[in-house]
Order: sequence, then C-alpha cells, then structure tokens
Amino acid sequence: MVSADPQDISARWSHFLNRLHARRATWARPATAFISQPEPRTIGSFARGRQLSAGNFVFGGALLQAPGVDMWELKPPNAEFEAEQHGFGWLDDLAAAGDAPARKAAQRWTIDWIARYGGARGPGWTPELTGRRLIRWITHALFLLNGVESAESEAFMRSLGQQTLFLSRRWKASPPGLSRFEALTGMIYAGLSLEGMEGHVAPALAALARECDSQIDSQGGLPTRNPEELLEVFTLLTWAALALSETGHTPGNAHWSAIERIAPTLRTLRHADGGLARFHGGGRGLEGRLDGALATSGVKSRAADGLAMGFARLSAGRTSVIIDASQPPKGRASVGAHASTLAFELTSGRRPVIVNCGSGASFGPEWRRAGRATPSHSTLILDGRSSSTLGAKGQARDWLHDTPRNVQIEISQAQDGLRFEGGQDGYRRKYGLTHVRKIEMTFDGRGMASEDMLVTLTDEDRTRFDAALDRSSLQGIPFDIRFHLHPDVDASIDMGGTAVSLALKSGEIWIFRTDGVAQMSVEPSVYLEKLRLKPRATKQIVLSGRIMQYASRVRWSLAKAQETPVSIRDLAVDELDPLAED
Repeated sequence: MVSADPQDISARWSHFLNRLHARRATWARPATAFISQPEPRTIGSFARGRQLSAGNFVFGGALLQAPGVDMWELKPPNAEFEAEQHGFGWLDDLAAAGDAPARKAAQRWTIDWIARYGGARGPGWTPELTGRRLIRWITHALFLLNGVESAESEAFMRSLGQQTLFLSRRWKASPPGLSRFEALTGMIYAGLSLEGMEGHVAPALAALARECDSQIDSQGGLPTRNPEELLEVFTLLTWAALALSETGHTPGNAHWSAIERIAPTLRTLRHADGGLARFHGGGRGLEGRLDGALATSGVKSRAADGLAMGFARLSAGRTSVIIDASQPPKGRASVGAHASTLAFELTSGRRPVIVNCGSGASFGPEWRRAGRATPSHSTLILDGRSSSTLGAKGQARDWLHDTPRNVQIEISQAQDGLRFEGGQDGYRRKYGLTHVRKIEMTFDGRGMASEDMLVTLTDEDRTRFDAALDRSSLQGIPFDIRFHLHPDVDASIDMGGTAVSLALKSGEIWIFRTDGVAQMSVEPSVYLEKLRLKPRATKQIVLSGRIMQYASRVRWSLAKAQETPVSIRDLAVDELDPLAED
C-alpha cells in the first residue's frame, strides 16, 4: 500500500480551510463605503491593455484569442494562466489603456467575477491571490465604478468586505515570502480604505513587521535570491508605507528598515539598461516598476562594496557585469532556484549582450527544468553536468541538492580597472575539480580580460580526478564555457575563426577573443521571457575542451572595437509587443 504524500494532504487541507473561511466571510456584514483610497501606483502596459480589450488574453505564457468572449468563459490552459486571471493584475493594463473599451471590459469582468466566484466558489480564494486582487480593486475603484448601476456598486463593496474578512482569517496560510507580503499588503489596503475594516490594520502591521525581520536579511535580500521577487516585495512595502502615511498612520521601524535595506541591493542588481539581472527564476522586471519603486521609497543610498544578496557587480562607463557569487538558495527557498554559481550577465548602455537563458516556467515543466540547469547560464559546465543537482524530474519538491559548499570571492582594484575573483566547488565531490573564474574590467568599461580555471587543490582532489579520468578511458573530462547572447545581438565569426564580432542595435561592436586553448564555436541558444508566448531563438559562444591535467586554464576577452565611439546615441526602438513572433 502506497502512503499518501504529506504535501498533497497538506494542500488539500489548506484548500478545504480556504473554502470554509471564504464561505463564512460571505455571511458577515460587508463594508459599505470607502473612507480613503490609496493612489494607483501600479504601472500597467498600454499595449497589453489594448490587446486585452480586443480579446487577446496573454497569461501564464499562453495566448487565448477570444474577441467578445467573457474572460471567465475561457478554459485556462495552465494553472499560471488561471492564477493571473483571478489575481486581477490585468486591471493595471486596462487602466493604462484607459479608453472606453478597456473600462467596459474591466467593469464587465469584475462584476462577472463577483457573480460567479464571490460566493466562495472557484479557484481564486487563496490568501495571496485575494491580497493581490484587493490591492487592484481598491486602487482602481474609481475606474471600475464610474457609471455602473447601484446594484453592481453594492455588490462590489460587499465583495470587498467579504474578501477582507477571509484574508484576516487565512493570511497565515500563505507561503512565507512574496505570497505572504501580498496577502498582508492587501489586508492593510482594505483596513485603511473600507468602512468597518479598520480593526484589521494593526494585526496586519504586526505580522508585516515579523515578515520583514524574518525574510529580509541584513544585505536586503530574500532567501530565494530572486532579484525580481525582491523587487515585487519592495514594491509592496513601499505601497503599504505610502498608504499608511496618507491616512495618518506611521509605518513601523521594521517596515522602514526593510525598505532601507532593500533599495541599495536593488540598485546593485540593476543593469546599465535599468533592468534587473535575470537569476534564480527572476526576469528583468516589469517596465518602469524598478525606477518607480526606488523613486517612491525615497531611499537614495547604495550598497557598500562587496556582495548584495549574494551577487557581485562590476560597472564602469556604460557597462555593467553582475555575477552570481554565492551558494544557491537552500531547502524550500530553492524550489525556483537555478544552478548558476559564477554565471554572469553583461549589459552595454541600453543593450544586454551576455545573458542567462532565464526562467522557462511560463513555457511548461520541461522548459522550466532546462532553464534551471547550468548549461542555460553563462558559465563553465563540466562533463555536461550542473554545478548543483536538480531534484528528481516530476518530484513535488524539486529543490536543489548537492550545491557548492564553498564559494569564495574577492573584489579588488586591478592595475587598470576592477577585478573579480571567485571559486566554487560544485564539481569537486565527483571530479576533484574547483572552478575558478577571474574577470577584470577596465575603468572605462570598454573591455574585459578574463579566465576560467579548473584546478585540484588537495591530494584527495587529485585522487578523485584520477578516478574520473580513468572513467573517461583517459580521454579527458569534457568542459564547455558558454556565453549566451541576447536575441538582439548579431554574432559572426571573423578574423579567420579566432574572434566573434557582436553587433548591437545601438551600433556598438564588441569583439570576443580566446587564447586558443579551447575550441570556439557559435551555436543556437534560447532566450526565455515570461511575457512572450514562446522561447526566442538566439545564439551562444561556446568554448569546448577536455581537461587532462590537474589544472587547466582558458583565457578570453570581450572588448569594444576600436572604432566604436565612447558615447553612442542609442535611438533604436525596442520590440515590446508580447504577441511578436520573433
């Protein structure tokens, strides 16, 4: 007899309690009016708003085209699509469009949600989705209620009150991290805005303070080490702080302290083009979200030299390099983490050049798993293996295992620039080899001189290496050093096969060279963006070889071509349409 999975039992019990408390909330006396209303601070997309009102629904990496069809008549193709529907984040996009069709769609779909699901029915009754939904309903209330019938307005207010009561009873069931911050921020918004709900503000603030202390570390980072998730938490904290201040309340010390710790970290994790580094399941962040959150916070300080949430940054001129320079997340926090130790990304001005493939979660489980593996990152891969082991395929808790135990780094000043040196032992237990990466950037940001090394450090390491070499029939242990390119980079091999020219849309030319120790090739790759409907084709530079000795070194460099001017007026327009077919 096979015993039931405890995780499945817990999920079913949580679902039952959510439904029970949602139904109990429908019996309570609802809110009847707004006593205040926070200013809308969410930043939606005009293009996505127009697509939505035209009947093009792009959620969870899937597109359903259904002009004139009620959103709730759609059959969600995946769980992510359904969650985005019930979270109502799409209200930001319709409000950004702001025209009559967008307003009518927003009003119709909101009133229909109340009729279909407001009585504690359907999948939207989880603490995190309810918190997300309350924030949008409250901030866009004027947009939603303008011109509607009194009965619909009353139903809207009644549902707001019921959702607030549900959230007050079930916020503790939300997972720690972003989900819980969403639930608590929604409860704060409701308590500040709705008549009769003021009593929920104090408990929510106390809980928020505890979450800030437990989830935001001294570096201003999260256990998941996901930069985009950190941005979303930071945004929620700033929204809550402003809503409190506007209603005569004072955010607590733990609340403000978390904001002050996170802001410098986000600045470190921001590339020269304003987007976030894409690590551990995070993307670049919604357009304008990072700058808006930093400006709203009023915190202008920057992180001290060293690591920020485990990432190192080198920046000079118009060039930024961000490196994953710490151990990967552990345990439950590693569910979405990537095996990306010592991987880096490089951006020049407004143009990403070297990237990681990104999270494939929106394209299904196979792409999600592929995106988490080391070969999907710009770093060294030994024998085709990841530096951290991903949990068994299909396993409920696909945490990272056998992660690097020792990651040592040093950031210093070189003769003509900045130097990063790091080492990680993710391959040591099986092969006896430690990966060492050194990157030097010139003070003007026009060039990098770098090297990757595989070395044995002890007699025990040499014994392990000899055993691995024997398993290869003395043919050597294969390695690849991958440099994934952004899809907008045009790569071509030139100089008789000794260099790769990288042409950017800005007009800049970068030249990649190597010392010839490894074989250089340009191969296909993919770029994974959550707002796209499918992976984007791109290329990667690959340096391949076999290690036969106790130490091996590959030198490579990346520099702007001499004819590339110091300053370029970059006016090329980026493609932002999620329905684009590239």
